[in-house]
Parts: sequence; structure tokens; C-alpha cells
Amino acid sequence: MLTRSRIRGKSFTRACSQGSHTPVDVAAIRWNIGLLLPHHQALPLTDDELAALTAFLRTHTQLLITHVEQAAAKRPPEDVPRYIALACTRQAHDRLSAPPAPDRHSLLVHARRLARALAALCDHHDALTDVAMSGVAGGAQAGVQGDPAGRPTAPTGPSGQPPTARCVLRPGCP
Repeated sequence: MLTRSRIRGKSFTRACSQGSHTPVDVAAIRWNIGLLLPHHQALPLTDDELAALTAFLRTHTQLLITHVEQAAAKRPPEDVPRYIALACTRQAHDRLSAPPAPDRHSLLVHARRLARALAALCDHHDALTDVAMSGVAGGAQAGVQGDPAGRPTAPTGPSGQPPTARCVLRPGCP
């Protein structure tokens, strides 16, 4: 069974006290997302573990929204990855502001929605900061690569799709 000590990463209080200059530990965030996603492989969680993990997801979503918005601000206004990343931050704000119903199933669904939104923010953070991306469960590395003619191609996420595709093109996106 999962214990509170297995949730990796800084507490939000420490992260907020350092402001937006706090470095983002994407590896720890993705590890914690892996506790909930994919849902058919997720570990069973007690009520306390679910509450602790949800608090982690909420606070790191708030932190990563700030980082993604700052990275997007450095891009030109007509930059498509910038535009899509900002759309993802708005969707993440919506996930944070949506209160879950008090029953356990609704709390779990809410935590999974936050996890998907946070995973998308991690992808956008990596894309905007030119970091090689990896899957939630530590999948294959992907990044900006060139074609045989030496022209750069778009970065890809864990699914082989551009990391921004899940935020705009799929209905029900986080």
C-alpha cells in the first residue's frame, strides 16, 4: 500500500515561499502522476493517501502554471506552441477551480483530471524550455530531432504526438 512518504517532491509551502523561481522537478511530478494514471494500473489509495496526492497535484499544478506562463511569455505572440501552452494553462486553472463532489469516486476522478492536466503542463514546460520529454511512466525519450535533410521537426510527447495535441484537439482534454 502507498504511504504519504512515497509521494515525491517538495511541499507546496516550501515551493511558494521561493516564488516562481522554484525549479520544477518534472521527474518527481511525473512519478506522482504515475500513481494515478493510467487508471487501470493505479495503486489502490486510502482516503488519506488520495488527499495527500491530490494536494500535491493541486499545488504543483499551480506552480507549473506559473512556469509555463513565464516560458510562453518569452516566445513571440504568433508562436503556435506558446498559444497552445497558454490554452492548456487556462484548462488547468479550470481543473483547479472545479470542486469535486464529496464522495470517494468523485474525489478520485477529480485527482485523475488534475493528474492529466499536470502531465500536459509538464509536456508544455519541457517543450517551451527545450527539454527532452519523457513519458509519465518513464517511457522513451523524445525531443526535437531533425529529418534526413537536417530540418528540425516538431517535438513529440510520449505518444508520438506533438505534446500540445492533447490540449486542443481531443475532446475532454484535461
